[in-house]
Amino acid sequence: MPSLIQVALDTPLDRLFDYRLPDGWGSVQPGSLVEVPFGRTLQVGVVLGPATDSAIQVDKLRKVIRVLDDRPALTADILRLAQFCADYYHYPLGAILLATLPPRLRNATPFVAEMPWLMLTDAGRAAEPPARAKAQRALLDTLRQAPWTRDELRTHKQSRHAAALVAAGWAEWSRAAPPAAVTQTAGSPPATAEQAAALASLLPALGQFGVHLIHGVTGSGKTELYLRLIDAVLARGLQALVLIPEIALTPQLEQHFRRRFPGRRFATLHSGLAEGARTENWLAAPDCDVLLGTRLSVFAPLPRLGLIVVDEEHDASFKQQDGLRYSARDVAIARAKQGNVPVLLGSATPSLESYAQAQNARYQLIELKQRAISQAQLPAIELVDLKHLPLDNGLSRPAVQALTDTLARGEQSLVFLNRRGYAPALYCPSCAWVSPCPRCSARLVFHRATPHSTRSHRLKCHHCGFETRIPPECPSCGNPDLKALGQGTQRLEETLTALLPGARIRRIDRDTMRPRAWAELGEAVHGGEIDILVGTQMLAKGHDFPNMTLALILDTDGALYSPDFRATERLFAQLMQVAGRAGRADKPGRVLIQTAFPDHPLFRHLQRHDYSGYARTLLAERKQLELPPFTRQVLLRAEATTMDAALAFLQRAAALAPDIGGVSVFAATPAPMARVANLERAQRLIQSASRQALQAFVRDWRPQLDTIRPRVARWSLDVDPTSA
Repeated sequence: MPSLIQVALDTPLDRLFDYRLPDGWGSVQPGSLVEVPFGRTLQVGVVLGPATDSAIQVDKLRKVIRVLDDRPALTADILRLAQFCADYYHYPLGAILLATLPPRLRNATPFVAEMPWLMLTDAGRAAEPPARAKAQRALLDTLRQAPWTRDELRTHKQSRHAAALVAAGWAEWSRAAPPAAVTQTAGSPPATAEQAAALASLLPALGQFGVHLIHGVTGSGKTELYLRLIDAVLARGLQALVLIPEIALTPQLEQHFRRRFPGRRFATLHSGLAEGARTENWLAAPDCDVLLGTRLSVFAPLPRLGLIVVDEEHDASFKQQDGLRYSARDVAIARAKQGNVPVLLGSATPSLESYAQAQNARYQLIELKQRAISQAQLPAIELVDLKHLPLDNGLSRPAVQALTDTLARGEQSLVFLNRRGYAPALYCPSCAWVSPCPRCSARLVFHRATPHSTRSHRLKCHHCGFETRIPPECPSCGNPDLKALGQGTQRLEETLTALLPGARIRRIDRDTMRPRAWAELGEAVHGGEIDILVGTQMLAKGHDFPNMTLALILDTDGALYSPDFRATERLFAQLMQVAGRAGRADKPGRVLIQTAFPDHPLFRHLQRHDYSGYARTLLAERKQLELPPFTRQVLLRAEATTMDAALAFLQRAAALAPDIGGVSVFAATPAPMARVANLERAQRLIQSASRQALQAFVRDWRPQLDTIRPRVARWSLDVDPTSA
């Protein structure tokens, strides 16, 4: 009887596929990657185990072509985690498993892992080459002190001698360097009273599952708390996984960790890495001590996992917005539970979902209410009332005066405007034409050429990527006098340069920064080479600049009348994070917020640094309105070439919905951004106070959605959506 196996493939079909093993193969380990025929193509799949029987006759089953034994099999814990995601997010298991792998491991092309380190073998440590082989003897002596990389060997012209040592069996190439001798934790500052109390509670919790919400004001030393707990985990021979929301934070945090844990092995995973580096780091993860990465790192292979940290747990970047729409924070909690390890959720402004869990005692709440540096106080927050003040290119007179005074004292300022480009749109004052995107329900953003760019002025869509030249005249009425409407970071930088000609100004946004540039920026700010940082949300979190005493926040009022019920929660978090960049050392900080609504409760709580009070207010509103976290939601989204087709799909989907009590199916509506990249978008909300009832509903409903014909719309399910 031929051996049968079940294989998960990266297809939209929510099922597994049976294959036959060629005669004489024996068994194949679950988690192994295999190459199999699928339709007219060949695909890489993941073996889940033997198939006891098959709905297809055995002699008609196709055979596995080969096992890809040039790469490691997925471990049992990753298979379990992927199965949890498939069940909870109702997404094909094969698509999840393949998405967790670096791109180079997802295809069947023979893969040879780089072996960059040359290390001595046991024979090499005892070897005594002939006296005449001076170069080999010298290289052996060098390798007895520390391994060398290929680059070092080439630099010192030792590659030929290295090959001779390998041929003699005295040295070998290795993918990862051996850990250096672990020295005492470097530069550990004394713990504050709050940190000591937190550690007294958290250290006994190591070795068992629990969710611990660290609510600490900006500058309170949450990172120091993480470091001390990681130190305790590493002392037990275990690994730590640290998830962060932004690629930009990775280099500086990695540098901080390396200084703190000399001799430990680190790996980083994020989308900013080159494909080869990402593959090598993924392969090195099982042997590392600390893995630092963004969202997808939650699926990394870590066989000795002892602690998971999710920093800035409230951040929207932890939610994937396409494909498998998972929350890395929630998947991290699931992984911690499966592995019986603790997970720390840290934030100065926790998500309302996490804060509500802490209020219900499902999570342990640990609060750090004071800044870690005794001289550092929380900044004073002032509101600039725009109802009675004129603006000059978006800046009020008090704002300009505050920047001038800070510059005169030799201190640094941050000016926050969460809108990149020169202006949000181009405008015709004659006929009121405003630059539309031809592919989206959005406006084209005006980007000006800069001295560092060879490109001319352009109009760009920040949703679909479309861009075009600036028209010489209004396309509607022919008026040649087009105006830039509103402010972007480019225009703000230009305005500040004109107002403060002596200031050294640096703009930080997606147009100017790359991951490698963050280390240079940090050195420039700490070295006093920059007076004013102008930027978007990239500057809002994680950065610690001791001489930065002023934070100026512009144009935030739009969120106060947004239809998104999460808008004010996000605005409060964003403002508190930006405000937290000021006054982190011994100099007092000051925050100015320009607003036309100074009496709004959000700003009153913000001025008191009262996250808890505002969170309770929002939770009371959410409970009254039956919104998350008091209810659970799923969004069914549909995209089609016409809005009628998208809405028709949603109408047919509703007709197939199961009848389960306590689950509400709302009317289909166009999405808030109704058109993106020439596709019309609509959605239908499903809601229930019971997670179990909602999951049962979707579990019964999803297979029915696959039966809808003709398929004129592309659809997706978003469990626990965070954006419409």
